[in-house]
Amino acid sequence: MTTTPQFVTETGYDSLAEAAREHLWMHFTRHSVYYSGGHVPVIVKGEGPYIWDDQGNKYFDGLSGLFVVQLGHGRKELAAAAAKQAEELAFFPIWSYAHPGAIQLAERLANYAPGDLNRVFFTSGGGEAVETAWKLAKQYFKMTGKPTKHKVISRSIAYHGTPQGALSITGIPPAKVPFEPLVPGGVKVPNTNFYRAPEEYRTDEKAFGLWAANRIAEAIEFEGPDSVAAVFVEPVQNSGGCFPPPPGYLDRVREICDEYDVLMVADETITAFGRIGDMFAINRFGVTPDIITCAKGMTSGYSPMGAMIASDRLFEPFKTGTNAFLHGYTWGGHPVGAAVALANLDIFEREGINAHVQDNEDNFRRTLERLLDLPIVGDVRGAGYFYGIELVKDKQTRETFDEDEAERLLRGFLSKALFDNGLYCRADDRGDPVVQLAPPLIIGQPEFDEIEGKLRTVLTEAWSIL
Repeated sequence: MTTTPQFVTETGYDSLAEAAREHLWMHFTRHSVYYSGGHVPVIVKGEGPYIWDDQGNKYFDGLSGLFVVQLGHGRKELAAAAAKQAEELAFFPIWSYAHPGAIQLAERLANYAPGDLNRVFFTSGGGEAVETAWKLAKQYFKMTGKPTKHKVISRSIAYHGTPQGALSITGIPPAKVPFEPLVPGGVKVPNTNFYRAPEEYRTDEKAFGLWAANRIAEAIEFEGPDSVAAVFVEPVQNSGGCFPPPPGYLDRVREICDEYDVLMVADETITAFGRIGDMFAINRFGVTPDIITCAKGMTSGYSPMGAMIASDRLFEPFKTGTNAFLHGYTWGGHPVGAAVALANLDIFEREGINAHVQDNEDNFRRTLERLLDLPIVGDVRGAGYFYGIELVKDKQTRETFDEDEAERLLRGFLSKALFDNGLYCRADDRGDPVVQLAPPLIIGQPEFDEIEGKLRTVLTEAWSIL
């Protein structure tokens, strides 16, 4: 890891960290650590899959920023697209008006989406897209003679965003308690963590998937089919450490939604745009939802942009009379964001990014699975370039860490140790303790080996100090 200061200003690099400590309210951050001797990490540069801090230290970006920077850092073509658009038309809303970028991007996203998902509603990001999808579901059923259908079913530990509606859909209780009461109507069902499946299903992934999907039907029956509007699922669930869908699971969810006239929403905020090797991960699983929500990788992080993509059927009631979807965002469909997204998708196609992920995903898995020889590593799971490594106290019994142990392991040691060892990734305890990886989609075997080596060093040390 390089330690030569490369970005020191005249006033010294510590001035930035000090200003951050005094004025910057960082997201999802325990600020107390910075008032007890901790130094605020200040990231100042990125190039390819690497980032640098203001002290010249180099790190591998093992999380693509925040599941965002699909094409890697420093893509001048994307910066140029933003600058060119800003000179031509920096901003105009799509409230009863349109501009070329929004039109072209909507058409392109519709072409990537499965089935008749042809209607694109732009947002600022993923949480807003989820919020939009729930509002559409409610209004659609009111307009089509089923006004009591308003509830949403989602999965345990799933994260769907921070707005009050999206937070109700989120399945992480500690993230919700400070903001209660939330929007009513959120109902939770089991997720698809096969490693933690009920004992009777631990040897049969397909049976487990059927069991988990049928809990959705059970919840609909319990709540009353006339009250349930939508089921939200990530094709590969993020929070909890990358839960892929068991074989047949998503097909069964689709069947259940059809049976009860409930909308199936694929939340692809993280999984879209190459993360699982397709523009939309749901395409790889051969299922067509009623709505897709997406964001993050649409621009590879070079500009904020999100979208809800809905089927023609859901748009139909809005084509007549005075009907309108009275919802929107100032920044939705922003001209600069649209230009960057189009340029980003051009690079995806020109460089064959999705094919690259599909060609290399098995190598990535095999490389990470080497870590299974460590006593602290219980499970390696995921898909595409999206993996979680679950940490355990006892591999034989799958015993996990209690709350205090997880606190000491993840926040007290792993997060800082991984970063100090040159790997930026996520040590997460929103379910059982995991280390989560979602590197830029441009990397290959040399970088897989680098990630594995850094993880091995730190996880070996973590076990030794437990």
